[in-house]
Amino acid sequence: MAGATLRDVARRAGVSIRTVSNVVNASVPVSEELRTRVEAALEELDYRPNLVARNLRRGRTGMLALVVPELDVPYFAELAREVITAARAHGYVVMLDQTDGDGERERELLGRGSRATMFDGLLLSPLAISADELRTRANRVPVVLLGEHIFNGDFHHVAIDNVAAAREATEHLAAMGCRRIAAIGDQPYSTGETAQLRTVGYRQALEQAGLPVDDSLIVSTPRFHRRLGAQAMRRLLALPEPPDAVFCYNDLLALGAMRELTKAGVRVPEDIAVVGVDGIQEGEYSSPTLTTIAPDKAHIARTAVGTLVSVIEGTAPPPADSRAPYRLVVRDSSRRA
Repeated sequence: MAGATLRDVARRAGVSIRTVSNVVNASVPVSEELRTRVEAALEELDYRPNLVARNLRRGRTGMLALVVPELDVPYFAELAREVITAARAHGYVVMLDQTDGDGERERELLGRGSRATMFDGLLLSPLAISADELRTRANRVPVVLLGEHIFNGDFHHVAIDNVAAAREATEHLAAMGCRRIAAIGDQPYSTGETAQLRTVGYRQALEQAGLPVDDSLIVSTPRFHRRLGAQAMRRLLALPEPPDAVFCYNDLLALGAMRELTKAGVRVPEDIAVVGVDGIQEGEYSSPTLTTIAPDKAHIARTAVGTLVSVIEGTAPPPADSRAPYRLVVRDSSRRA
């Protein structure tokens, strides 16, 4: 029945309107027998709840915000798609914004006069804001953090284990017989925690493989962009003894590095093997295809959205770091005959 109401459902199920409301909103427990009858009537009548009215009654907007450093970075675009899907399952729509990694933009979002009143909760991938600033923020909109900015368990936070992921990527290259393994993407400054964790894992893998840690093989980049990966690869190729493999801290750096290797006539992976991080779709179609550490973006989105909704509803457990799974996807850029 098009436009079926709670009254229609109650009449079909032979129960009160309040009972139907309790089942639809999961607000008050009902018996299994009543729940089964109501759910059958909901399906038969193709009932669709009025989410706007429901949210108004609850004093909510029905919207979540996802704020990331750069929306045109494929990892964040792919993650945003998963977040929208996960939010829809909870009856929410998602607003998107970006900070460009600027601390003032992050603080603005958390200020008393910010647009935070437009949404019920915020998924934030911060780069510059500190734990103290988050803790004392003027706007108390519920927040769940994404990415690897370190907050020591003070907030709900979803991320992969970057040390372990970088270690596994580097171990893979060592297992392929590579002995001069370079790293592209270190960021030795306050907002570069993701990169710093990956450098720790890279160093650990070299030490465990009995390989020397050569600082000349670690190239820093201010951002994780293709152009900077190409520049870093040019610098490595100019060394008296270039590397025979490179671990790039994201897939865009790796794609830029492989482009530079192709221009220089260097074969991938025969001369230099390449591994990235992020598992973006572009790596499946590069030439050669790109070996990568692929985070489970759907898991990250489901966990982050589910946690945020529970914070909004007042049912969340104490803040904690949630580790998302990842896997090493071996493709042609590191697969030697």
